[in-house]
Amino acid sequence: MEKSTRSSKHLYAFFLLVCLALFSAKSTAPTLHLVHKKKYVMGTVFEVAVYSPSVERATEAIEKALEEVVRLDGVLSNFKSSSELSQLNHFAHFHAQTVSLDLYRAIEESLHYSRLSGGEFDISVAPLVDAWKAAMKGGPIPSLEEEKELRSCVGFEKIEMLPPDRIEFHSGCLRIDLGAIGKGYAVDRMAEILRARGVQRALINAGGSTWYALGAPPGKTSWLVHLRDPSGRIDPSTALSENSVSTSEQTPPSLLAAVIPGHIIDPATGEPLKAAYAVSVVARTATASDALSTTLLLLGPERGKALVKGIPSVSAMWVSPDGQIEQVSNGPRILLNNGS
Repeated sequence: MEKSTRSSKHLYAFFLLVCLALFSAKSTAPTLHLVHKKKYVMGTVFEVAVYSPSVERATEAIEKALEEVVRLDGVLSNFKSSSELSQLNHFAHFHAQTVSLDLYRAIEESLHYSRLSGGEFDISVAPLVDAWKAAMKGGPIPSLEEEKELRSCVGFEKIEMLPPDRIEFHSGCLRIDLGAIGKGYAVDRMAEILRARGVQRALINAGGSTWYALGAPPGKTSWLVHLRDPSGRIDPSTALSENSVSTSEQTPPSLLAAVIPGHIIDPATGEPLKAAYAVSVVARTATASDALSTTLLLLGPERGKALVKGIPSVSAMWVSPDGQIEQVSNGPRILLNNGS
């Protein structure tokens, strides 16, 4: 009886200690504050949301991350004549140019996806992009002869990388447009800055087309991101934590839509892509998800699925305006509103 009583007392004491420890842990756990900031740069709005015990440190980290996007815009933009990319486009024809680490890496990553897609993803389409953008703003549509001449300028294989920091164009009219990968590259650099400043829970949004998540919100295992649905029927979403999702879509930008379908140029034809899908891609990095979403839009579901199956930790979904869905998963799945 005495032994039983002592055991009961020990169990009670242990239970009391556990309760006190849990209470102490809860009472000493720091309060997490949500800090949110945004900035218009790279032709879109970049937003950052951070949960942190210190509003001051979170604010400083976000501001440094947004400053990095502004800096990178001065490196990667092909709209600014003073940007490093514009200078490369002007001087690198048959003459190697020394470039910054960021520009070298962004172009090197781009060429990786060019080779992976058999040239469907090609940053050297800038001459065609500029010609069709001018047409979308009311200028003349390129004639077949003009289009043929512009296509002769295009070809990722004409870009030579000379490690560690030089690039040369083997074409007299080749120019680079990093619009299909630049935002993703910038988002990845933002995530690096946030991590370096101790941020563990954050969500980065680049214009609603590219997202990256660090950790998860308090009490959650991931960040839930709703994706583009041209049909308005299925509400696709994905759960992100230490990975990214990007969406590409050929959206008609003007009243010329009946003649000019949209802004993404198909290197194979030299014309704007005629595709009705919105493509969302989940990948480990924002650079990868950004580049792959454009690549898979160009490839279409059939060829795109075959490509994704060979890339670890990547999932993709094609959604048509009438709600038709094509999916492939080699990583985290993209969810529909019915939970499938």
